[in-house]
Amino acid sequence: MVRTKPPGLIYHPIYSQLELPFKHRYPIGKYQALYQALLELGVPANQFTCSEIVSTELLLSVHQTFYAEQLISGQLDAKAMRRIGFPWSEQLVTRSLTSVGGTVQTVQLALQQGLALHLSGGYHHAFAGEGSGFCLFNDLAVAARYALTQGVEKVLIFDCDVHQGDGTAAIFTDEHAVVTASLHGEKNFPARKQQSSWDLGLPTACTDEEYLVAVRQSLDYLLCIHQPDLVIYDAGIDIHQQDNLGLLHISTAGVAERDWYVLSECHKRGIPVAAVIGGGYQRDIDSLTQIHLQLFYAAFKISGVSLPNTNSWFHALRT
Repeated sequence: MVRTKPPGLIYHPIYSQLELPFKHRYPIGKYQALYQALLELGVPANQFTCSEIVSTELLLSVHQTFYAEQLISGQLDAKAMRRIGFPWSEQLVTRSLTSVGGTVQTVQLALQQGLALHLSGGYHHAFAGEGSGFCLFNDLAVAARYALTQGVEKVLIFDCDVHQGDGTAAIFTDEHAVVTASLHGEKNFPARKQQSSWDLGLPTACTDEEYLVAVRQSLDYLLCIHQPDLVIYDAGIDIHQQDNLGLLHISTAGVAERDWYVLSECHKRGIPVAAVIGGGYQRDIDSLTQIHLQLFYAAFKISGVSLPNTNSWFHALRT
């Protein structure tokens, strides 16, 4: 499959428009910073698709009605909100529903043109009936369920966030059309892991070399055995050595090589990829943005579209 146009890009300014308590650990400004960085790299504003709020029907194809209604109306109890990690607000709910809709649109574009990237997403700790770890609703699960309604017979959710995709695993326990794969820090959150279709717990302080071997072997095996019609890729960068919550020791070069390998291997096989940026918790937003950009550099290179300034992207050339 030869790509002759840039990857689809999905974004909404609401992603960074959330007021959080002082010194809250969630880097809410990273979405706006990433969007601005892509504009400065020469991506025209009209190339971005503005995400829309997910439909109620699609949301409830994954989440329990009672939970969704309680959360959206602000009636979820305080303990459940503490587990999520955000104070409730209408702004929080609208932002979350828009992000879920954005990941669905990312799948739509990926199925149409082969590759699409969402400047948000990866809320994999949300279960059908409860939220957790900064995740209200599970956009990966909703988007996978949507894909199945569009004639896709098998979806691979390839989750490389440092935290196990426990909510995603639990949601699809009995859904054989969705393969859940999680490569995560074994000693990191959540303490109680769920059983994915494929789990690989990585040791604390894992280095580039052992991490990239794990990614390559896992992806090669999963693509060969399951032959998915779509890959939903969670390109979390909380694996990075400078991440506040990561505990692994992966360099920016390692992140770049991972992203290049995942996208290029799927490209070789003609498998559409819908990617989300996932986690990343450095307090330095500028540094965080540069690491998230590795996914976009790889996607544009695979698409055969040049950006005016890609001199900083040299890492994936080593693969």
